[in-house]
Amino acid sequence: MALPKSIPTEPDATNIRELIPNQATLRDLQEAAKQCRACDLWKTATQTVFGEGSTKADIMLIGEQPGDQEDRSGHPFVGPAGKLLDQALADAGIDRSEVYVTNVVKHFRWTPAERGKRRIHKKPRASEIQACRPWLDAELEIVKPKIVVCLGASAAQALLGKEFRVSRERGKAIKSTLAALIVATVHPSSILRAREDASREEQLKQFVNDLKAAKRLLKSTSASK
Repeated sequence: MALPKSIPTEPDATNIRELIPNQATLRDLQEAAKQCRACDLWKTATQTVFGEGSTKADIMLIGEQPGDQEDRSGHPFVGPAGKLLDQALADAGIDRSEVYVTNVVKHFRWTPAERGKRRIHKKPRASEIQACRPWLDAELEIVKPKIVVCLGASAAQALLGKEFRVSRERGKAIKSTLAALIVATVHPSSILRAREDASREEQLKQFVNDLKAAKRLLKSTSASK
């Protein structure tokens, strides 16, 4: 795959579509995304963290952005939230190797801790989510999932509109042109932030139930065709 000879150093959202080759594969997209300069996040991130998983996945899980460990490793959902996601998927009877996982933003947005060397997660701006949207659209076009599971408010609002509230619509099946159905649930990192063990266990149970619901929707969607 040939990439442009020169990559602009200033943010340019329109440039992403120039980076995406015709008839791209997921590997093509991963390589092209390394050159993305559509917003300023690349300047402080270690690297682009693109989506990974089966190219024929029926379920696509979409989160907000890579975290500290993802930024360092270059792989999505490998940190504490990723490990909790792995546990929840296993409990729901879903094989992670058969799904596709990605984020609406491909670079880690962070701020330094007041003390020490820790990098603290910062929620991405709407402009950064919008700038990164062509990559997500390209992933959806290639994978063509039947069920999209939005992990958290940022992902849900990016796909379903800024007025969408996970707290009100959690677990509900929503028809969309992006996939047969979209389901929104919490981001696994929110479960990790629970201060009490009992609360964390209850939230994890609800999260697993949401993933089980997505699996049931997949079966019903497949059976209706």
